[in-house]
Amino acid sequence: MFKISVVENDGQQKLVLEGTLVYPWTAEVEKAWRGVTSGASDRKPIIDLQNITAINRDGEETLYKLMSQGARFRCVDVFTRDVLKRVARKIRCSA
Repeated sequence: MFKISVVENDGQQKLVLEGTLVYPWTAEVEKAWRGVTSGASDRKPIIDLQNITAINRDGEETLYKLMSQGARFRCVDVFTRDVLKRVARKIRCSA
């Protein structure tokens, strides 16, 4: 099960992801990201991962793509934070 919500507070958009970040939901996340970043705003939305319960390799690749495009993330648990650190290291190594 997976849910994507777009929330706007004080002019800042937030893409809230809930559930398991796996295929086919990763394609939906990328589609939602394109939708919220296609506007004229210079501010990129924050991707909220605090309700993600699992991330597989495809999910990590999606996070890599979004991070490469300037996405900022919000997470609270150790698992998700560890995945984001791994993805960030991968980006630094490829630069």
